Amino acid sequence: MKVYVCNIAVRYAETDKMGVAHHSSYLLWFETARTGLLREAGHAYRDMEVSGSLLPVIEYNCRFFAGAEYDDNVEIDTSIITLRSRSVTFHYRARRGDELLAEGWTRHLCVSRDNVPRRIPRKISEAISAYRSPVTT
Repeated sequence: MKVYVCNIAVRYAETDKMGVAHHSSYLLWFETARTGLLREAGHAYRDMEVSGSLLPVIEYNCRFFAGAEYDDNVEIDTSIITLRSRSVTFHYRARRGDELLAEGWTRHLCVSRDNVPRRIPRKISEAISAYRSPVTT
């Protein structure tokens, strides 16, 4: 199993009044990591959209364990929990060194430009299947 690792430096604008990264920042970081995984697998998300396959988020979850602060280096480990004909679920672990900050997932449905569900193109599902994880939701 492959894992994509994305490095994020917490920006000042992503922190709240307490100086901790706001919970909404994690969803944006997950997006950055997810698109990085797709790019590393050879299928940049922009190219997928141009070819008519979109992957909107249909569900997500995040559990927080510790806070990240301004300028912390956060690593997002990204893998795939489930890969079905029309949907894919990505798993994320946000870490600061060895400390687990948050863990979550996003579920996506493959749709056409007209928002009609469709199969994930085989070349894409084959390429990202190397990132399958034994983790379950």
